[in-house]
Amino acid sequence: MRYPVPNLCPGTWWESELEVAKSRFITWLCHATDVADFESLLAEARRRHPGASHHCTAFIAGPPGEQADIGFSDDGEPGGTAGRPMYRVLEGSGLGQVGCVVIRYFGGTKLGTGGLARAYAQAVDQCLESLPRREVVERTPLQLKVDFAGEAQARAWLGEQRIPVEAANYAAEGVTLKVGWPIDTAMELSELTSRLRGRLSLLDE
Repeated sequence: MRYPVPNLCPGTWWESELEVAKSRFITWLCHATDVADFESLLAEARRRHPGASHHCTAFIAGPPGEQADIGFSDDGEPGGTAGRPMYRVLEGSGLGQVGCVVIRYFGGTKLGTGGLARAYAQAVDQCLESLPRREVVERTPLQLKVDFAGEAQARAWLGEQRIPVEAANYAAEGVTLKVGWPIDTAMELSELTSRLRGRLSLLDE
């Protein structure tokens, strides 16, 4: 499976601000590889904005469509007016591994339930518009054994296929390359086997 994620370093976030009827909605988005990454973002938002009226949240700490590591919170706003609209925007973006906090400073004018839902959704949507992204490819580990003479050719072929070599173990009889094979790509090694004139073995993990 391949899907986009925020192209952000650990401990950083993407930020934008929206004003609606004098209320400020400050949106933070982060790359959340797990729930702990999102919780760190929320803790930092609360630390930096202790005087905010609300810190509303939504996250998908996995691939798009994930139903395990997801969540959202209204943080005291009327039920269903903040976290759920925020989550729906994240879900509709097709992103995975994403966490979001919208920090609200109340401006004195009540927006009503419909107005709140629109404001929180708009705040997230606005931040997503400029969010840098990169692609994640889910992979399964694979071990390929080659002789010393074939290592360079094997690495070159794997590089052409954009398959990363995650480790290499050297022994007297040759080299075992541990690679990350894309789970959405059929395993086809005939071309590499031909290049190496059959000097290739696929080992059990």
